[in-house]
Amino acid sequence: MSTLLEVSRVSKRFGGLQAVDRLSLTVNEGEILGLIGPNGAGKSTVFNLINGVYPPDSGKVFFAEQDITGGPPYRVCGHGIARAHQIVQPLGGLSVLDNCTVGACFGHEALPLAAARKVAREVIDMIGLGDRAGAPAGSLTTAGKKRLELARALSARPRLLLLDEVLAGLNPTETEGMIETVRKIRDNGVAILMIEHIMRAVMSLSDRIVVLNLGAKLAEGSPREVADNPDVIAAYLGDSKLLSAAEKPA
Repeated sequence: MSTLLEVSRVSKRFGGLQAVDRLSLTVNEGEILGLIGPNGAGKSTVFNLINGVYPPDSGKVFFAEQDITGGPPYRVCGHGIARAHQIVQPLGGLSVLDNCTVGACFGHEALPLAAARKVAREVIDMIGLGDRAGAPAGSLTTAGKKRLELARALSARPRLLLLDEVLAGLNPTETEGMIETVRKIRDNGVAILMIEHIMRAVMSLSDRIVVLNLGAKLAEGSPREVADNPDVIAAYLGDSKLLSAAEKPA
């Protein structure tokens, strides 16, 4: 597999806080890479450095062998990186279809309106919102809005999708459905870098996992290797859920 994203020795400080410390990681074509760590480990900051919300203090970000360090976000999206946020903010007065059409118009391929609407419709059907295409986005349930956030990002036709806790706030049935959707996205050729606190999902979905602690890489490897790593177990304060999740894939 060829490398799609390369984060090379990236650092970011906010005042006296070293949020990210000389972090390096890669995401390969067609891969799901899980990014985990305790609260405050720097995971969301890493996403913000990748998609241009913040410029790094040092280090570089390469995508498809191009230097995309520092954004801006619209340009990063144009290169083929899309992000689904943890806190969803749909355009509530617009329909589900219109929300996704906006994503396609301003995404990787910058599609004209008619083509963007066709792509949006295809994505909505794949994500499972086809029957709500004409509904106002603001009328969706929490699970529906999560799916819309995912659909809007996918409508940008990305090569790499950044998933920021897409399972947060979902009940067990909704979580299972979203896990299957994420698998389907990867099977359609989109690489995924995901932050997630539901360990069972991370262990089941990820090809590899990178563990952060205090802004630095603590461990990297397969789900089994990470779950068995004593430094990782210590960072999670011996949380047994990490081990049981590796033993019981979703």
